[in-house]
Amino acid sequence: MRIPEPTSGVDLRVSIGSIRLKNPILAASGTFGYGVEFAELVDLNRLGGIVVKGLSAQPMAGNPPPRMRETPSGIINSIGLQNIGVRAFVAEKLPQLRRYDTAVVANVFGFTTPDYVEVIRVLEDTEGLAAYELNISCPNTARGGAEFGTDPVLAAEVISAARKESKRPLWVKLSPVVGFIRLMAEVAEKEGADAVTIANTYPALCIDAHTRQSHLGSTTGGLSGAGIKPITVRLVHEASKVLRIPIIGLGGIESAADVAEYMIAGASAVEVGTAHFADPRASEKLVSGLEEWCRDENLLEINKLRGSLKS
Repeated sequence: MRIPEPTSGVDLRVSIGSIRLKNPILAASGTFGYGVEFAELVDLNRLGGIVVKGLSAQPMAGNPPPRMRETPSGIINSIGLQNIGVRAFVAEKLPQLRRYDTAVVANVFGFTTPDYVEVIRVLEDTEGLAAYELNISCPNTARGGAEFGTDPVLAAEVISAARKESKRPLWVKLSPVVGFIRLMAEVAEKEGADAVTIANTYPALCIDAHTRQSHLGSTTGGLSGAGIKPITVRLVHEASKVLRIPIIGLGGIESAADVAEYMIAGASAVEVGTAHFADPRASEKLVSGLEEWCRDENLLEINKLRGSLKS
């Protein structure tokens, strides 16, 4: 993908390792479908990238409804990683995505290490993908349900296996539910990750006090939205102290200033998620908003923000 010279007077171009993006705004996995569903509403060519809905080796129906519940500070969701499966994605969605001049990243997940490897093997034979994002916030059913993302040994196992299988850049999406984000970030880097995404949703529960039942069909879910941003910005900052690879920040981004916060904390780019539920054009609007914000700040190059937190 050719990255054109900026025409607005503000250079929003960023790099995630070997991948050059026209701007640091990516649509996050799970909130933007497979990208093509938004094509009539959003100019996909304006985005820095699209991380597609998580892909598994086989199609998954997801969790029972209700699956989402609004909270005062965001949304709790329990979609259950519903998806059409990697082979249907390659046959039905990827050919449409190739029409757009934006980086497409495949989010990959599984319940055992061989599951992850199988998805990547299928995708390796295709064209039109810039990278893989490994979602390791999944239970390893072969090891009794322990999450890859909270166990350094399991994380190392799946990242290493994915790295051996993949010729494309590999991003690792870390769980926020760890004692020390630095440790898990260092594991990802050591095992060959080209970047890390920080972070996923936070485990949560919302109860109907009258019925004494959960508002969600699966009882618990994941909290996202504005309420988690300060927590996740801190995680990005902590990880940036030990990593040499890029960080993609994710959590509660609704404004250009939110993007700037993540970059000041050490992120090279961001992913926008929950904001799409309120406005499907949130990511596209953020690109324009970020250009305006930079002009107001007399900032001609967005990259100068990265890691500029003052002590």
